[in-house]
Amino acid sequence: MKQKNELGKGLRALLSSINTENPAPVEDVQSTRVNSVNMLPLEQIHPNKLQPRNAFDEERIQELAESIKTYGIIQPLTVRPTGNDQYQIISGERRYRASKLAGLKEVPVYLRQADDNEMLEMALVENIQREDLNPIEVAISYQRLSDECGYTQEELADRVGKKRSTVSNYVRLLKLPVEVQNALKNKTLTMGHARVIAGIDDLVLQLQLFKDIQKKEMSVRDTEKALQLYTRSRARRPVNVQSVQADRQMDLLEKKISMFFGYKASIQRKETGEGQIIIRFKNDQQLNDILDRLEES
Repeated sequence: MKQKNELGKGLRALLSSINTENPAPVEDVQSTRVNSVNMLPLEQIHPNKLQPRNAFDEERIQELAESIKTYGIIQPLTVRPTGNDQYQIISGERRYRASKLAGLKEVPVYLRQADDNEMLEMALVENIQREDLNPIEVAISYQRLSDECGYTQEELADRVGKKRSTVSNYVRLLKLPVEVQNALKNKTLTMGHARVIAGIDDLVLQLQLFKDIQKKEMSVRDTEKALQLYTRSRARRPVNVQSVQADRQMDLLEKKISMFFGYKASIQRKETGEGQIIIRFKNDQQLNDILDRLEES
């Protein structure tokens, strides 16, 4: 049975040539060998601006710093030389930040030779292997590997040791409404729920289903059943084309009125044709602005 912390095929391939024997001492930094473990001064190491991960839990970094004070760094950082005795992090920024908090002067590193594209690929693949990422962070890493490294989903799946359907399911999350993505980030929505929502083309239904999940505490199975019921009822209901067109015209008219006055406007209309236009304002100054617009016209 595959261990949970076992590296994916892609990361094993990227790190396969690393020699972990005989670390070089700090004073011998100039003669450090690529693809080997070395001790480097922390002041010579710098974060990667292309770091796939942009959110760090400061509390967990502090906890890691306390652990490093007691046990040291168990897993070396991976860096690449950038010239003038400076090095850039490929993977391990959390360990780098925690080491600074712990007051370390030097840290163990894997020294790799990599251009910008290779560095980005290694950082993204390493990032995907982490267990503490939220689904949106994983999805973004997959999308960047596809966009910036030129992989198809099939190639990408093979590269990171995942099924193609897994990669596809994650990438589809990036098309979800912001509210749903934020819930995934905050862990108030599961990946199972998100997969069901992502399978819907209708934005309105996506948001409605999301609200129902949150309000009714629906299970994934309940969510699937709710979607099936909606799909059947919508298939039986004829579409009133004229009504749809009229709604679109009202939306456009509301936008034009709002743009003209500079304040939110809405149109309330009955089936008889009777209705009213409502322009919302918060204070006398905004009311005067609206009156000025009327006088100017």
